[in-house]
Amino acid sequence: MRANATATAVRLRLTTVYVLLLTAVASWLATQGHAERARFVRHNSSNVHHMEVGKWWSLFTSGLVVDGVPAWAGIAAVAVVLGLAEWRWGPTRAGAVFASGHVGATLLTEGAMWVMLVARIPGALSRARDVGISYGLVATAGCLLALGPPALRRYGLPALALALAGAWAADQQLADAGHLVALGLGVLASRSPWLLARAARPHPGRTPPPRPHRQGPHRREPSRTP
Repeated sequence: MRANATATAVRLRLTTVYVLLLTAVASWLATQGHAERARFVRHNSSNVHHMEVGKWWSLFTSGLVVDGVPAWAGIAAVAVVLGLAEWRWGPTRAGAVFASGHVGATLLTEGAMWVMLVARIPGALSRARDVGISYGLVATAGCLLALGPPALRRYGLPALALALAGAWAADQQLADAGHLVALGLGVLASRSPWLLARAARPHPGRTPPPRPHRQGPHRREPSRTP
């Protein structure tokens, strides 16, 4: 069993590394006081202020903090969703979908926030709290559903979209809008030829169905009877 777990961790190396990083950050934050945790989150939030002063690295470090849910639940969700994506598409494609959802949704939502600030619309914040794994997670889940069996595409994808839209309608928070954007980015990624080519291949470890044996037309032996 230990050998199987090691083999799985090696095969899902992207997921393994990311889960270990999330666990390390969550464990460290759990040992800190409230003020230190707040300072760390504020320092790594990918908000308008950090974009304006050139702290673009916060686009990536913000994805190392589990926020809004218990750390164990967020890390487990990453292990399942990103792990399944990596199992099906490989680390490069799975990482690209997750990263594009995280970075893309962050830039689009913070860009909208910047427009609101320029237009002096009430409620816009330049130093908003914006950390978490959810954008990349939603994008990856949406892409998996869009490339899944017909039943998942028909029912699972609309159900996820309705749940996210309901959350946004109830709270109208920046993160809720970002989740809808991330879902759209994930579905858009599912239409890329780069991903479709890989998704069309047989899953690793699954034996493809045998190809039917094609036989030529039956030839009758000529009669030797005069």
